[in-house]
Amino acid sequence: MSNPNDTDDPSTSETVPVPADDGSESDGRGGSRPVSDDDPSSTPTPAADDALGQNIDASLIADDFDPETDDDLLGGLDVETTEAIPIPDRLVDQVIGQDTARDIVEKAATQRRHVMMIGSPGTGKSMLAKAMSQLLPKEELQDVLVYHNPDDGNEPKVRTVPAGKGRQIINAHREEARKRNRMRTFLMWTLIAIIGGYAIFLAKDLLLGAIAVAVVYLMFNYGSRGTNAVIPNLLVDNADTETVPFEDATGAHAGALLGDVRHDPFQSGGMETPSHDRVEPGAIHRANKGVLFVDEINTLDIRSQQKLMTAIQEGEFSITGQSERSSGAMVHTEPVPTDFVMVAAGNLDAMENMHPALRSRIKGYGYEVYMNDTIDDTPEMRRKYARFVAQEVEKDGSLPHFTRDAIGEVVHDAQRRAMRKDHLTLKLRDLGGLVRVAGDIARAEDAENTTRDHVLQAKQRSRSIEQQIADNYIERRKDYELTVSDGNVVGRVNGLAVMGDDSGIVMPVMAEIAPSQGSGQVIATGKLQDIAEEAVQNVSAIIKKFSDEKIAKKDIHIQYVQAYEGVQGDSASVTMATAVISALEDIPIDQSIAMTGSLSVRGDVLPVGGVTHKIEAAAKAGIKTVIIPKANEQDVMIEEEYEEMVEIIPVSHISEVLEVALTGESKIERLTDRLRTITGHALEPSVEQGSPSPST
Repeated sequence: MSNPNDTDDPSTSETVPVPADDGSESDGRGGSRPVSDDDPSSTPTPAADDALGQNIDASLIADDFDPETDDDLLGGLDVETTEAIPIPDRLVDQVIGQDTARDIVEKAATQRRHVMMIGSPGTGKSMLAKAMSQLLPKEELQDVLVYHNPDDGNEPKVRTVPAGKGRQIINAHREEARKRNRMRTFLMWTLIAIIGGYAIFLAKDLLLGAIAVAVVYLMFNYGSRGTNAVIPNLLVDNADTETVPFEDATGAHAGALLGDVRHDPFQSGGMETPSHDRVEPGAIHRANKGVLFVDEINTLDIRSQQKLMTAIQEGEFSITGQSERSSGAMVHTEPVPTDFVMVAAGNLDAMENMHPALRSRIKGYGYEVYMNDTIDDTPEMRRKYARFVAQEVEKDGSLPHFTRDAIGEVVHDAQRRAMRKDHLTLKLRDLGGLVRVAGDIARAEDAENTTRDHVLQAKQRSRSIEQQIADNYIERRKDYELTVSDGNVVGRVNGLAVMGDDSGIVMPVMAEIAPSQGSGQVIATGKLQDIAEEAVQNVSAIIKKFSDEKIAKKDIHIQYVQAYEGVQGDSASVTMATAVISALEDIPIDQSIAMTGSLSVRGDVLPVGGVTHKIEAAAKAGIKTVIIPKANEQDVMIEEEYEEMVEIIPVSHISEVLEVALTGESKIERLTDRLRTITGHALEPSVEQGSPSPST
């Protein structure tokens, strides 16, 4: 590959006009040298008040706001609409809640390090990647040219020049080619005129003249076929690029990522396309001196990951045809610069299918960071969420501004989506979807501003597919009386489950005791997954200890009613234990009660996820009382419309569950006393039988 300061065409000795060089230094690979950290021009110098994740201007906060006592959903922000909230210019300042990730991105950008971000979808990975392109020290961008190689047409030459010179070189070559063509055309017609005149006026042989003219014409045209071969192919053009390149290679196939050479069906007879004209750049080449972003990094095939690692390591990568059955597979260019900073991203499963050497390369020469799902619910964070709404409105460009109450409702929904008390969700893509739907509703009504009522309508319209299925599921169960919400039934409990991330359903669990043909066993059906199967074993330990020898000759059958999609977690442990104990003791269960909770082998009721959505599903189904783990009490964030519909009872031990769920006071008292004696009050620290079970 030629040095960018060279001005001679590497494919020919013929002089071609080339613009003067600008004096950029070479790194020996055809690229500009990395600028030293000590170079004051290499590092951005933001103003002191333009720090990462900058806070809201204090002048917008109400003077009488007290963060210790006031529970304002806007964190004391004194605005009427989002129009009054200023939006930061830099993307990195618009990222909310990911303080560690922002700090790492800033450091990585300054030192040109690679970064891998792992976390849930919608937590700001792609936004931070784009922000990194704004933070990178500005370097001299380059154009990349590919020339015909007269010695071997299948090994095109590569040359890098400062950005903008590539077009000038191409134009100079084209002008030179036009001059040659004009001269060749003039000579051809002159020769044709001479031959034609001779044949007509002197030789008097028209046929011979026509043949001679045709031969001359074909010879000139065949000889001109190499004219285009001297015109280079502008592979990477940064003439109009004012910022550091940012290439999103998410989901790219091998050719789009690594570059390719197009197939040429006409490979002989003067009809072929020169190989250098068929070379196409990949994202790794266009990202030179910039950022290459690859989300869902594990979806790249292993071969592409290996070659990506080579490009990172060497700083250059040759282009060849990606298909072995293509004529492009025979073409192999000189190395093309690939001096980029890679930002890889993915979910937690991304690391499983990621090439170990590629991950080692990123980790050894960069940073790994985990993206948070939630952030502490503080007044400052609430103000930033208000700014987030303003950002989404400005980004869309067609939504009416949100009123104060509308912003508050969005912040409230962020609290609910976090599913943790005193936290806000950081899955802002979903929250942004709510903002856009609410704005669309307001715009359809030709409203001046988006109000809280519009946001409430949007929450209904923007329900996830899982939530729509769950709501339909609940209604259909009512039609067929599969959900029983009144009366007393032995061995039947209304369990609660989640579908997706934001929807709950009522899932009845039934237990039956039957004589065993051999040794007694616990049999559970309903497409139980591994964790659910283990939960059955935990429950069976309590049941066996509770019943002593009574089940030695009995089988305990547990059925998850119509669990067509299977059962994955252990949040129905309490439900199973209650159903089995009811069946063993022949004590009815109040069907107006539903419950959720994990269970330890000592009878502790442990916390589970999705309690808010489960409670709301119970309320929709007509359930009057819901039993939840006491550890989850702080996580309940149900909508106002359900607060009067259902009573929530937190418990910490299976005996408390039985006291609430079973009917018949005398039997219940004897039963719970016995159960407490057996399980040993696992949650009480004063008990000397053993240390408390973990409550995670």
